[in-house]
Amino acid sequence: QVQLVESGGGLVQAGGSLRLSCAASGSIFSISVMGWYRQAPGKQRELVTTMTGVGSTNNADSVKGRFTISRDNAKNAVYLQMNSLKPEDTAVYYCYARIAYSGSYCYHDHWGQGTQVTVSS
Repeated sequence: QVQLVESGGGLVQAGGSLRLSCAASGSIFSISVMGWYRQAPGKQRELVTTMTGVGSTNNADSVKGRFTISRDNAKNAVYLQMNSLKPEDTAVYYCYARIAYSGSYCYHDHWGQGTQVTVSS
């Protein structure tokens, strides 16, 4: 059983910062991609940012220059540093990882439970 456990959400004023963390645990052989998605009320889940195991990133235009993703491959962890937060960043943030289980080369998508980020104006 593989789990993604997130932490670090909360309430912050516009212009403030938050740092999200996510760690994967279980029978993991390899993680190819880790990252973050978000879903605001009444909207579809959207990409925030992802990073491959060799450091290539894919970022939403709306967060470029404000959000920074990082990974600790030894800990199977991913982090999201969010600066200059705006009210429109308010959403539930979901950790994502593409994981191959021990003894397998097949990769599967996994999601965290979500953590609420609320930015007040």
